[in-house]
Amino acid sequence: MHGRDAARGERTLADIREQTGNERLLFLRADLAELAQVKRLADEIVAASAELDVLVSNAGIGTSVPGGGARLQSTDGIELRFAVNYLAGYLLTRALLPLLRATANAAGSARIVQVSSAGQMPIDFDDVMLRRNYSGVQAYCQSKLAQIMFTFDLAQALDGTGVSANALHPATYMPTKIVPTPVSSIADGVRATRRLIAEPELEAVSGRYFNTTREARADEQAYDPRARARLRECSDQLLASAGVAVS
Repeated sequence: MHGRDAARGERTLADIREQTGNERLLFLRADLAELAQVKRLADEIVAASAELDVLVSNAGIGTSVPGGGARLQSTDGIELRFAVNYLAGYLLTRALLPLLRATANAAGSARIVQVSSAGQMPIDFDDVMLRRNYSGVQAYCQSKLAQIMFTFDLAQALDGTGVSANALHPATYMPTKIVPTPVSSIADGVRATRRLIAEPELEAVSGRYFNTTREARADEQAYDPRARARLRECSDQLLASAGVAVS
């Protein structure tokens, strides 16, 4: 389990141990707003385990929390929502691909699940960092579309390896700190996400976007190979500017 706060993480592990009796638990701390910490997190996962059956990339900064609508930057000088919601998962997933491939080779399959959103807006590649006209809604929605675009690229690159990659909108306005008026429950989102993690009939399904449990159509930019190539190039340039390398 990953989190930013060691004390809260250890309390959560204690709760899980008490409720499940499972002692095979590990908490790893990293702030996704700093790419060096994300890379360290990946290295620690590789050092801690010889296999990785499922990677769920689930981190989200909302449209106005934090910052109240102001444009914020990550430690690396990257627009914060793009950095945390998308780029951290991009780096973490790429760094863990060898472990996922090795697991699929030994066990038959491994899965990547990107927890995205139905809130999607096309990326303006002339102003990805939104320096000219910042909007928290645009920042959030383009970061969530970027996750889906990355998922489609992953599925294509991993075809035939036994590693699947899918994205989903788990539920609408779950009661989290970034949602002012909840509609769905946390349990709704858990069920939809768990389905992609564990359902046997989805083992070979890859490169799809789901709205809860139904396959759906993402924003049209996700299906444009030229746009996905520009996103890859932009992402790799941002990693390089932060001094983070992924083999």
